[in-house]
Amino acid sequence: MDSNKKMELFKNKDDAQKLLEESRKRIDEIDNSLVDLIHERTSLAKNIVTAKVFLGMEIYDENREKIIHAKINKLANEKDIDADILGEIMNMLTILSKNKQKDILEE
Repeated sequence: MDSNKKMELFKNKDDAQKLLEESRKRIDEIDNSLVDLIHERTSLAKNIVTAKVFLGMEIYDENREKIIHAKINKLANEKDIDADILGEIMNMLTILSKNKQKDILEE
């Protein structure tokens, strides 16, 4: 975007500053929500590992991870998000969950 088009978005610097501050505030709120959701997701590990032990399953469920990644790829495409990066985020979330399940088994 050239500088003339950038300037057309705002009447003055105060408008630009206000938008910047509001956007950063909203990002902070979203970050807090993301952490809450990650905590909620990870806290389900006890339910999952208890069921897996009862069913004689391993912690690593390759089929489930394939399903998750297929879903994430579809959502990434629908929402125009980099699928590789989103896939890496999901990898980290599944690692968190597996580590929590291992911790629970060791208790």
